[in-house]
Amino acid sequence: MCGIAGTYRLRDVDAVGRMVAAMHHRGPDDTGLYADDGVVLAQARLAIIDTSSGGHQPMAAAEGLVQIVYNGEMYNYREKRQLLEAKGHRFTTASDTEVVLKLYVEFGESFWNHLRGIFAIAIYDRRDGPGREKLLLGRDQFGIKPLLYARVGKGIIFASELKGLLASGLVERKIDSRSLQQLLSLGSVYQPRTLVEGVESIPAAHFLRLDSEGSKITRYWSYENDRVAGLRTLPYQEQVERFAAALTQSVKLQMIADVPVGAFLSGGVDSSLIVALMAREAGGHVKTYSVGFEQGANATDESHEAAEIARLLDTDHTRVVIGASDMVAHLQNFTRGIDQPSVDGLNSYFVSHAAAQGVTVSLSGTGGDELFLGYPWFANVQKNMVNPAATVAPTRLRRLMARLLPAQVPTDTAVDGTLFREMFGRQYHCFGPSMANGLLAGARRQVTQERSFDEDLQGADELTGGHLLDRSSVLCLNGYTRNQLLRDIDACSMIHSLEVRVPFLDVEIADFALSLPTSAKLAVSDRTLDPTASYAESGVKKIVCDVARRYLPADFFTARAKRGFGLPYADWLRGPLAEIFNDTLSEDSVRRGGLFDPAVATQIRQDFENQLRPWSHPWLLMVTELWRREVLEA
Repeated sequence: MCGIAGTYRLRDVDAVGRMVAAMHHRGPDDTGLYADDGVVLAQARLAIIDTSSGGHQPMAAAEGLVQIVYNGEMYNYREKRQLLEAKGHRFTTASDTEVVLKLYVEFGESFWNHLRGIFAIAIYDRRDGPGREKLLLGRDQFGIKPLLYARVGKGIIFASELKGLLASGLVERKIDSRSLQQLLSLGSVYQPRTLVEGVESIPAAHFLRLDSEGSKITRYWSYENDRVAGLRTLPYQEQVERFAAALTQSVKLQMIADVPVGAFLSGGVDSSLIVALMAREAGGHVKTYSVGFEQGANATDESHEAAEIARLLDTDHTRVVIGASDMVAHLQNFTRGIDQPSVDGLNSYFVSHAAAQGVTVSLSGTGGDELFLGYPWFANVQKNMVNPAATVAPTRLRRLMARLLPAQVPTDTAVDGTLFREMFGRQYHCFGPSMANGLLAGARRQVTQERSFDEDLQGADELTGGHLLDRSSVLCLNGYTRNQLLRDIDACSMIHSLEVRVPFLDVEIADFALSLPTSAKLAVSDRTLDPTASYAESGVKKIVCDVARRYLPADFFTARAKRGFGLPYADWLRGPLAEIFNDTLSEDSVRRGGLFDPAVATQIRQDFENQLRPWSHPWLLMVTELWRREVLEA
C-alpha cells in the first residue's frame, strides 16, 4: 500500500518530490522516482508483500521501457504469477507489483480484467518509440484506492491524495462551488468531482489513457445481474453453501501479507463473520480492534458486544475508549488526514489509530450492508416504490409519483429513474439540495443553481434494468459507499500508515450477490424496517446471517439489533469542542472563509444549541471550515 504521484508532459521533478513528501504517511518505508523527458513517476511505499528492496518502485520491465507505480494489493497475484510463468515470464522478486507489471506486458490494456484486489496504478509505456509513448492511470472496480488528477497546461499531474496535488504548487487552491453544494446536500462529494476546482478522480473501474493523440477514459468492469449462471434458481441451502465458500475464499486471499494482519470488530454480523473466518484460517489468535466511548456519551457504542464476540472467537482484542480529551487532541490531525471533508470518518480514524499500534493490515466488514441489503432504506425504498400512495413524501414528490407510477408497481418492473433517485436520495442525505444551495455564500450561490437528488445521483444509478433492491444496492455502492465510507476509510487509515481491506467488496462476491434472488438477501421487504428489530425480525442480510450462524450463538440473531455506528458528536460539540466549534462557525470566521452564508451558518449553530437540528449539520460545517484552514490554505 502506498502513495503514488507523477506528471505527464510536464517534467517537474521538484513538484513530484513535494507531492510524495506530502504523502509520506501513505508510504513511510521507502520512496522512489523515475524521470523521463515526458513523464515523472514516484512512490512512497508501505511494504506489505515482499518487504525487501525487491518491492521497490517505480519498477521496470521490457528492458526499462515500461515503468509502473502502484498503490494497492493484488490478492490473486500468486495464481496469475503461475499463469505468466507458463507463458515464459521470469520473476526476480516476490512482490505482487511485478505480477501486475508483467500482466500488462503480456495482455496490454486488457490486463485490468486479471486484477482482483484494491489498486490505483500508473503505467508508462514507451515501447513504440519516441512520440508514441503512453501513460495509463486506472483504479480498482469499487474505487477503494484513490487516484486524482488535474490538467496543467498541456500536461497532467496525478496523486493518491488531494494534499499531494496541492503540495505540487501547480494546482490553484480554489474551492469548486458546485462540489461544495453537493458536499452539503449529500454529506460527501461524489466522484469524479472533488472539492478543488480543476481536480478530478479517475472513475472506479476505469482507466485513463494519455498519449500524443490526447486522452480517453475507458471502462473495463461494471455491475451486472446473473454473472454467476444458474445461482438465482438453486435451492436456498445450496446458495448458502456456495456463499460460505466464496466469502471464505475472499477472506483467505485478503489475509495474504508479509506483515501482521488484524481486523476491525464492530460487533455486527459482517465484521463478526469476517473475524470468524480469519480465526479459522489462521488457526490461532487474530488481533481485533473496536472503539468505545466514555460513560454517559450520547452515542451508539457496540464495543461491549464486540468484546463478547472477541471472547467467543478467542481473538487478541483491543477495545479503545475514546474520551473528550482524545477528541480534542486528535481533531487537527483528523481534519488534515481526511483529505476532503465529509460528514463522517471519525470512527474509521480512531479504530485505525488503535489498529496501527499492532498491525499493518486490517480487514473490515464494509460492503456487507450494501451488497446484502442491510440498510433500512433499501426496504423503505421498495415499500414506497411498490405502493406510492402509502409513502410519506413532500407534496412535489407525491405529485411526481402520482404522475409517473400506477397505484402498485411490481418490484421487477422498470420504474421512472427520476422518481427512484428522488426517493433514494431522501433516505440518506445531510442538508439536501434546497438547504445546501441556500447555505452557500452569496457569490457562490450566484454561480450555482439548486440541484435535485435526481441530478446528483444519476451517475451512481448504474443497474437501471435490475430489480429495485439490486438497483438500490448498486446506487448505494456507487454513491454513499464509494464517496463517503470508502474514501473516508482510505484517508483515515492511511494517515496512520494502515492498510484496510474489505473482503465483501470483491468482484467475485459482488457478482455472487447480484446473481441471488433478493429474497436470499432481505427476507422481509414489504414494510418499513424498525431500526431496533433483531436480525431475525428484520430479515436483513439473510444469507450472511445464515452463514454466520455456524460461528455465532443463536441469541446473536434473535436478541441483537442491527445498529449503525454512532459517535457522541452532539456531546462533543456542546462540551469539549464548544470553543473550537463556536470560533469556527462565528459570523466573522465564516465570512472570512467565504464558503457559507454567515447568517445561515449562525442560524444552524443556534438551532443545534437549542436542540432543533441534528449534530450532522453543524459538524459538517465545522469540519469543512477546519479543512479549509488545515489543508486547502495550509
